[in-house]
Amino acid sequence: MDKKIAYLKAEAKKWPGATVDYREDWDCDYFGIEKKCFCMLGTNKAGEWVMTVKGDPEENELLREQYPGVVPGYYANKTHWNSFMIENSSFTEEQLASFLRKSYELVLNKLPKKVQMNYKDHQI
Repeated sequence: MDKKIAYLKAEAKKWPGATVDYREDWDCDYFGIEKKCFCMLGTNKAGEWVMTVKGDPEENELLREQYPGVVPGYYANKTHWNSFMIENSSFTEEQLASFLRKSYELVLNKLPKKVQMNYKDHQI
């Protein structure tokens, strides 16, 4: 499991402006861009790893219907955020990283245009 978590953190750190920091007050790793959250990664009360990311509302619903390990976002807007139960997930590291990337892009695209331009020129 540590390998999957390390992979997700390493991937996010490659993206322009993305930061990954431990937030003690939330007891999770906080992934952000310009102080806006695009992922929370931590454990639930049962000690299982959970990744909460922003997504397209329609896609979020479909994922919840298709996969029992995808639930409405913990401590987040249930329409726009999903939580992925990573430990018993059938998703690969690459698939999880793609959900993480989509969240990053959704949050980036909500930033002011001037701020977006600082990062869009450096897209990977």
